[in-house]
Amino acid sequence: MRKLRVNLPNREYDILIEKGLISKVGELISDLFANPVGAVIGRPQNKIRPSKIAVITDSNVAPLCGERVRQNLETSGFDVNIIEIPAGEASKSAEILNSLYSRLIAAGITRSDLIIALGGGVVGDLVGFAAATLFRGINFVQIPTTLLAQVDSSVGGKVAINLPEGKNLVGAFYQPKLVIIDTETLKTLPPRVFADGCAEVIKYGAIADSELFKTLENADTTTISDEIIHTCCDIKRAVVESDELDLGQRMILNFGHTFGHAIEKRYNYSTYTHGEAVAVGMIMESELGEKLGITPSGTAARIAKLAEKFNLPTSVEIDSTALAAGVSTDKKGEGNLINFILLEKIGKAIIHKMEKPEVIL
Repeated sequence: MRKLRVNLPNREYDILIEKGLISKVGELISDLFANPVGAVIGRPQNKIRPSKIAVITDSNVAPLCGERVRQNLETSGFDVNIIEIPAGEASKSAEILNSLYSRLIAAGITRSDLIIALGGGVVGDLVGFAAATLFRGINFVQIPTTLLAQVDSSVGGKVAINLPEGKNLVGAFYQPKLVIIDTETLKTLPPRVFADGCAEVIKYGAIADSELFKTLENADTTTISDEIIHTCCDIKRAVVESDELDLGQRMILNFGHTFGHAIEKRYNYSTYTHGEAVAVGMIMESELGEKLGITPSGTAARIAKLAEKFNLPTSVEIDSTALAAGVSTDKKGEGNLINFILLEKIGKAIIHKMEKPEVIL
């Protein structure tokens, strides 16, 4: 088993990576509360074993492994409720969040119990935000089942829902108690969902690891190894430890996301997946960097070639008005300034401040 520790004061937790881990989830949760590795923010470390566990998953994942997780947890002596939400980005909404609160309360979940997010990035973000806010904080565990969630969204404690005005605009920093990555689940992903996650893997190579980027340029496009997933998680672990609250260096993880979120918003979060939008965003932001003389010429083309190799789009139709609307609500904004993530070279990203009108022009 590959293991990483995210070291944050009073909020330490482990990331476990191995094929077949879902079949050990009851044992892993039992061990977690026998030997805790962190505490809910603002609460003392404790060994209170939850009596109830709510496993929140979506309509795609539930038929694949929901019952297996339930049975495994029940075998370890937990009282388990499976709560299913509709699959898709639309579930990251205030309406679904409010219904989730009601269903958790109806299931008898209390502050001393546990919530598990079983699914991709939408489930992890939504469930994490529910855990952060219901009863002012409940312990939760991430079990990401998509590549995107395994290498990115399940680690680091960013949890949120969307608003009509933009993506992830209501959220919190709330760390899980444990991240369980069963890489066997990647075999169940449709090709498009797998490619979606590959965009985030490419991002890690672009911003922090040129050798990873080269490995991807020469890699098989049908699988991502446990070693590559470990590398991505390790990069994110280090960045989160240095800047948990996204005030400085952590912003580099948003490479491709400023334009990417604008693309998602323009197409109502339905035409392009998050990874597809980020892939195009990385290319656009590299083109911007090249125009500014910060990014070496040819970098955008190199990223585009790798994106195309992993079945990701390299361009979309978006006019300046839609782009402006997306950039104007970006969370990295400071007044009329936007903190753009640009590449000095493949493997090294910087934060570059620009005025919002300048970006659009």
